[in-house]
Formats: sequence, structure tokens, C-alpha cells
Amino acid sequence: MVMDGEGDQESTGSNESSPREEIDIAQEILSVIESVARLGDYRRSHKKECYGLVRRMKLLLPFLEEIKDFDGPISDAGMASLSSLKKALVLAKKLLTTCNEGSKIYLVVENEAVMMRFHNVHDKLWKALEAVPLDEFEISDEVKEQVELMKVQLRRAKRRTDTQDIELAMDMMVVLTKKDDRNADRAIIERLAKKLELLSVEDLEIETVAMRNLVEERGNQITESTQQMIDLLNKFKQIVGMEVTDVLDDPAVPKMLKKSPSLIIPHEFLCPITLEIMSDPVIVASGQTYERESIQKWIDSSHRTCPKTRETLAHLSLAPNYALKNLILQWCVNNNFELPEKHVPASSDPETSSSSEHQEKVSSLVKDLSSSQLETQRKAVKKIRMLSKENPENRILIASNGGIPPIVQLLSYPDSKILEHAVTALLNLSIDENNKGLITKEGAVPAIIEVLNSGTTEARENSAAALFSLSMLDENKVTIGLSDGIPPLVELLQNGTVRGKKDAATALFNLSLNHSNKGRAIDAGIVTPLLQLIKDRNLGMVDEALSICLLLASHPEGRNEIGQLSFIETLVELMKDGTPKNKECATSVLLELGSTNSSFMLAALQFGVYEHLVEILKSGTNRAQRKANSLLQLMSKAEHI
Repeated sequence: MVMDGEGDQESTGSNESSPREEIDIAQEILSVIESVARLGDYRRSHKKECYGLVRRMKLLLPFLEEIKDFDGPISDAGMASLSSLKKALVLAKKLLTTCNEGSKIYLVVENEAVMMRFHNVHDKLWKALEAVPLDEFEISDEVKEQVELMKVQLRRAKRRTDTQDIELAMDMMVVLTKKDDRNADRAIIERLAKKLELLSVEDLEIETVAMRNLVEERGNQITESTQQMIDLLNKFKQIVGMEVTDVLDDPAVPKMLKKSPSLIIPHEFLCPITLEIMSDPVIVASGQTYERESIQKWIDSSHRTCPKTRETLAHLSLAPNYALKNLILQWCVNNNFELPEKHVPASSDPETSSSSEHQEKVSSLVKDLSSSQLETQRKAVKKIRMLSKENPENRILIASNGGIPPIVQLLSYPDSKILEHAVTALLNLSIDENNKGLITKEGAVPAIIEVLNSGTTEARENSAAALFSLSMLDENKVTIGLSDGIPPLVELLQNGTVRGKKDAATALFNLSLNHSNKGRAIDAGIVTPLLQLIKDRNLGMVDEALSICLLLASHPEGRNEIGQLSFIETLVELMKDGTPKNKECATSVLLELGSTNSSFMLAALQFGVYEHLVEILKSGTNRAQRKANSLLQLMSKAEHI
């Protein structure tokens, strides 16, 4: 017996680790979780997933404390399970760090890849916890329950398929996949910038650094996806009036820092526009400080907002910041740092500059809108149309000078050119969030709809784009729907030019986010032109049409219309030979239909959908694979009913 016992001890001894090793790895895992807890906030696009993952990681803290307190020997299997758990948590930390400080644009453009990383982390954590021998570590019953709870949550998270809100997905689809501009693009880009919180100069500078790091991580290889992200970043920069530069040019690192990399310049000494140390700091009306030369260039470019806060400046005077200048000079002396030479313009008084002249010009144009001379009105509204397209400051300036009411009045004129210029000016002005409300209060919606019904081709297209832009406010979605704006949009979707169809589709998608408008769109006969767009793949609007169908399929009448055999047959054909994105969208629509009515599933089976779903499971996009898997499960249930 004794010999057997000694033999057992000897044999287990080679398969056991010391308590010291176990405590070390438990402490390492604790350190990973503690470092994650210090990360702070996460990018808006994946905030929910990040906080869910962090919450689950924190559930492990009591478990790890008991591991540290355990003083018995542990098997190699036990150590291996802890090692797997550590690897999974390090992977989780890397993903959370990306969502904390990585490119916001990357997280949205490559959302599917990011979500697969979350699924991968959930899977590895679950497998690691499943392998942990809780009894061997003498884990208490209470803590065992917490670990089991975490495993249940991880299983549930692995099954979750929703990845991106449909409005954001549609906007990204329009901006990234289009071949030619549509009139509403600028409004879409502004909405995207707002959703991604990339509306300030400071945020865009930080995003530029994140984008550059991403490119470097990819070996400085500019793939098509990377180029799309860089292009979108540049569009965001144009909206706030920033200079568009090559993301690889390292614009966010001051040139003088390259000469002395060990020297750290205090952040408050750097100009928010150039991120270079200031030699002539001045204060603007918002209270922010900038380098004189940089902010003067900003003002001379007709900007009337603070680059950092985006608030409208009450005046354009620049006040020298002597206190900060003295601090900078003292710091330079103490650190043997030589300020770069700056050229200060001879005259930088904005009151006598072109900015003042520009304001007077806009004021004069607004007065001309109410002139008794038709030709004067025509020239004024055309000029305002052009100015309102140029930059955000002009849109604010035109509105603050009372330009919106007379432009709305012009929509009732019989002159086709005036109508065209007026509705396009309102489209441009409506890009500003505050102007959306002002335009609607002036009663512009019915007048815009009238132009949509009877204007020239360009006027009708721009009217559709204007309705889209205005409909970004939820209350305007209701107003447009109640004002019978949906039927003429459906007519434009069916009979318009390619650009007209695209403007109509964008507006109808946005309006259909409102439940009542779904019924109005169906009553207006939207399903027929949607089916035409899906069948005519040369127009390049298949995915957009399917996105609208996905919205309408959540409405009882929409399900009945889209659930017609001819429509289901078309969906199955797309799942067979469409593009990867076509297949993904078509599968999503069929899943939405089938989740409430098994007869739709049975109809799809008759058209041979099963083999296409199996193929999508093998080679489809990540989202398409998950949708296909859900569909197959539904079909299996339907066949047994």
C-alpha cells in the first residue's frame, strides 16, 4: 500500500505544478483584467459589445482570487486551462484596445471582421472556462455559480447575429460602393461624421493618427478597403474645412519634434489646427487659442466657426494671448528649444478683411431674393445655391441673414430655373442641423413635394435629395409622410434617371425607418419598382433595394407584398449567383420573411434555396453565413410542421 502510494505520488508529481506557478498565472490574468478596466470609454460603434465583454471579464475576479488562495498542487491539465484562459483574455484585451483607441472608420467599414473577432474571443473564453477543473481548485459553490453564469452569457453572445444598425449600414453602402455621386451624398457624409463622432478638428486629427497606425500595421499596403477608409476620412475633413493631406505624411507630428524626439512639448502649447508649437497665440471669440497664422487662414477661407468647438463665432477679432506666449517663451529657454520662424501678415484685422466683405455680399444677396425684378431674383438664388454648397459657414451665414424664408417663397414661382435653384439651395442649406428645423417651420415640405411632382428632371432629383436630408429629423419623417411626399418618391424610383432613382431610394429608405411610412410606401406601390431594381443588376442598386425591402418586411402588408412567389424566386436567384453582398442582403430579407411565416420558407425551398444556403455557409460573408445558418434552422422547423 505504502509503495503504491509512493508510486502514485511520484507519478502525479510529474504531472503537477507548484502552487507558486498557479499563483503567478492567476496574478497575470488579474493584471490583464485590471488593465482592461483602466481603458475607459469605447468607440460608439462597438460600445455595447465592449462593455458586455468587460462586464463578463470582471465576473472572473472572485474566481481568480480563490485560485490565488488555493495552496494545493494542480495538474498539468489545470495549468493548461489557466494558460488558455490567459491567452483568451489577452486576445480580448487586444480587441478592446482597438475599440478604445483604434480608427473609428475602420471599426465601421470592417464591422463584420471586428464582430468576428468578438465571436472568436467569446468562443475561446467559453472553451477555456469549460476546461477549468473547478473541483480541483476547490472553488466555492458561490463562485462556481458565477463562472457558470459567465459561460451561459458567452454562449448567448456567440449566437447573437445583429451587428450594425441598418441606417448606418445603408449610409456606408451608399458612400463606399457608389460609382457616381448622388445629390444627397454630402448629407449622408455629415450624418456619418456625426454618428462616428468625427465632426471636430481635434477628433479628425486623432483619427488621422489612428488611420496611419492601421496602415503601418498592414505593412503600408494600401488595399481597396484601406483606400475607401482614407477617402472617407478626407471627406470628413473637407466638411470641417480641414486641409486634405496624405495620411502617411505624418501630419499630426510637428516637424520640429522629429529633430528632438525625446522632448515632449506641453499639449496646451500646440495649435489645435496644425498641432505645432505656437509662436504667436491668439484667442478667438469662443475662448480657444490658436496660432495667429493658422486661424487667420481659417477665417479668410470664409469660416465663421471655431475649428475646435464648432460653435459659431460671435465676432472675428483675434486677441493676443500674452500669458500663454510668455509661458511658451520661458519653456523654450528652459529646454533650449528654438521656435520656428513665422510670417505674420502685415494686416490681419478681420473687420477690414475679405470676411467682412463676404458677409455684406451674402446680406445683399438675401435682399435680392425679394426683389421685384425676376432676373435679379434668379441671379441671387443661383448665387446662394452655389455659396451654400461650398462650406458649413456659408450655410450658417445665409440662414442667420434671414435667407431661408425668401428661398421657400420662391418655390411657388412659375419660373422653372428659379424653382431648380431654390430647391437645390434648400438641399444645401438643410445639411446644417439647425437649418433643417428652420426650413420645415417655414412650410417648405409641401412646396418641395410640389416641385418633386412637377419640376424639371434636375429639380425633381434635388427635391428628393432635400426630402432625404430633412428626414434625418424624426419629426420631419412624419411631416413628409403626412404631406403625401412618399408617392412622388416612389414614382421617381420607378421612372426617374439613374441619379433620380438613387436619390429616391435614399429618401425612401430613410422615411421607411418610420413605421407609418412603411404602410404609405407599400400603398404607393413601392414593391414593383424595388423588384425592377433588384432584377436589373446593371443599375447597381440591388443592395439598396434589398435594404428597403428588409425594412418593409417588418410590416404585415410589406410581408404580404414581398412574399409573392415572383419576389421570393428573385431572392433565391440572387442567393445563387449574386455578388457576396447581394447574397447577404437577399438572405437577410428571406430570414425576416420566414421568421414570422413558415410558408415563405416552404416557397423558397421549392425554388431550390437549400443548396444555395449550404454554399453561402461555406463561402459567404460572415453576416451572410450567420443569416444562412438561422434560415436553415427555420426551414428545418418548417418542414416538420
